[in-house]
Amino acid sequence: MKRFGLIGFPLKNTFSVNYFTEKFESLNLDDHIYENFPIENIEEIISLVENKTDLIGLNITVPHKVSIIKYLDELDESAKVVGAVNCVKIVRFNQSTDNNHNASVNNKNFKLIGFNTDVFGFKKSLETFLGEEKHFDKALILGTGGASKAVAYILEKLNIDFKFVTRNNKLQTLNTKQLSYEMLDEEIIHQYQLIINCTPIGMFPNINEAPQLPYQFITPKHFAFDLIYHPNETLFLKNFREHEAKTKNGLEMLHLQADKAWEIFQ
Repeated sequence: MKRFGLIGFPLKNTFSVNYFTEKFESLNLDDHIYENFPIENIEEIISLVENKTDLIGLNITVPHKVSIIKYLDELDESAKVVGAVNCVKIVRFNQSTDNNHNASVNNKNFKLIGFNTDVFGFKKSLETFLGEEKHFDKALILGTGGASKAVAYILEKLNIDFKFVTRNNKLQTLNTKQLSYEMLDEEIIHQYQLIINCTPIGMFPNINEAPQLPYQFITPKHFAFDLIYHPNETLFLKNFREHEAKTKNGLEMLHLQADKAWEIFQ
């Protein structure tokens, strides 16, 4: 049996189990299984991998995308730069045939390699969304968690200046990479026409919630990208659409990053 899974907590409304189960069925991989591992304390990953000896790969979701790093043996380049991991490949050593000192990592007979496939998924999905003729000099990133770091990494690659929007209402000036929601006024909203929601606000079942933006200043020139995919249209996106702005949810990004993770696992 080859086992794969998703680590997070509390793991409600997850996409991965159905997605990978359907993929295994379509590829006739009868010996592959995918399951949820609702782990509250990320240090439990070591005992999980030790006990599930057929475990090959893991996807990582909130709240562990950053905290998992200290339990990993290697990071790929994007994960190092971003400082967040959403995919872990498990490499096991056959100690009966490999007796050299490199056959174990920190006295384990396996090593954990971290990747960030959100980077790949977001870049491809954003480029499709904006189109070749669209260029933005400035963007707002709502949230400062692991997913926001992947978004920031890609915006830097695309030469789009950005600021994080945080709930820290102690911020008082624009001379920082962060803004508080209280600082968002008509001038700022008009300057930053690409707005990306990396928070869980509005995710099912809390569908009547949205980030506290001054939506009255949104125009048809704005583009709103929400990493949330359930519901299909969040209140955040609906508020933009009602001002004739362009909108996109996170479903395509989710598919793209999942396919990239499958590539890595193989």
